[in-house]
Amino acid sequence: MKIITTPDARLREKSSKVSKIDDEVLEIIADMRKLSLDWEKDHPYELSAAMAAPQMGVNKRIIIIRDDMEDKKNATFTALINPEVIKAEGKIKTDYEGCLSVPSIYGMVPRATKVRVKAKLEDGTEVRIKATDELARTLLHEIDHLDGILFIDHIKGVKDAFYKMDDKGDLVPVDYDTEIADNEKLWGEE
Repeated sequence: MKIITTPDARLREKSSKVSKIDDEVLEIIADMRKLSLDWEKDHPYELSAAMAAPQMGVNKRIIIIRDDMEDKKNATFTALINPEVIKAEGKIKTDYEGCLSVPSIYGMVPRATKVRVKAKLEDGTEVRIKATDELARTLLHEIDHLDGILFIDHIKGVKDAFYKMDDKGDLVPVDYDTEIADNEKLWGEE
């Protein structure tokens, strides 16, 4: 398994619901955890906060969310199966997002600051999550993946919304006309 990147068409497919949590699903989750941590080893300034199954070419409604987004040493993730946004509310806040499947590009993306999500855990327990701020943003980003939507879709054509990371780990603005405009065609359609 590997992380797929744009313009791979599988990133634009709507994922199917998981009907049964079986060994295959548990193996997908294990592969997602491993791939997230492997990616992180190659990106010293970044934290792999979450991942969706479509990012490894598996179009099933499964995401993983890091349990502690402040501590890179804590490498545990919670898997959510068939996550569904019940309600997104609160103020709309614009903040940085990046994506394992959109290499080298970051964006200032507007998202709701509060979200309610229902899902199942690996053991089949149904959960309801009330999330705010960074966790809400992360959940919305990953659930978008399950519907073939990438963070860049929320900011297409917004010239001052795109960034890249310099060799010190700082995000710096990019020139939209020279570095982004042509790439938008390569990213595929939502």
